[in-house]
Amino acid sequence: MDFPSTVKYVRVKLSISQEELAHCLKVSFATISRWENGKTRPNKMAKSVFFAFCEQSGIRFPVEPD
Repeated sequence: MDFPSTVKYVRVKLSISQEELAHCLKVSFATISRWENGKTRPNKMAKSVFFAFCEQSGIRFPVEPD
């Protein structure tokens, strides 16, 4: 699963909006939108925060998406 699909999967699994995910990750709504649409990719730190949030929310991935 690529990163944009992963972001959407997490949002759908948690039943939250892009805005709510942005708030949880302390980034802007536009950032989440760009990640989901594949316009931009998170830097290493933001990606780490995203996957830490996933783990805390009970969502685990065997391998982090590219």
